[in-house]
Amino acid sequence: MKLTMKFPLIELAFVLVVGVMPARAHHSFSAEFDAEKPVTLRGTLTKMEWSNPHGWVYLDVKEPDGSMNNWAAEFGTPNALVRRGMRKADFVIGSEIVIAGFHAKDGTHTVNCRTIKFADGREFFVGAEGTPVLPGTTKPTER
Repeated sequence: MKLTMKFPLIELAFVLVVGVMPARAHHSFSAEFDAEKPVTLRGTLTKMEWSNPHGWVYLDVKEPDGSMNNWAAEFGTPNALVRRGMRKADFVIGSEIVIAGFHAKDGTHTVNCRTIKFADGREFFVGAEGTPVLPGTTKPTER
């Protein structure tokens, strides 16, 4: 009898540990990004990761000193991007984009992206829930 009771408890413990792991790995905006450091970047799209829990865009940006740096921009979830009218096909490698968001606290070339603007003039809110409002803008209404 003791042996049969032991297995359900082990299984329950395993399910609880595995179920909590993804939530533990997720971070808040304020843990990694600085709401006091807004940044706007214009560059060439080099890579797009359409993945959960966040999409990522990488772009080459020419810095004021003439050097070129590859920046990583964190987006909201692919599901949220689709609801806002975006598709993976919108991200054409080599295209010019402008992103606006908030710089990483650690000083790396990483941004929590709020908006993206494509060369054809289309502009989208791409931030995750809880992304702060950039100065001079208002938070768009979710549909």
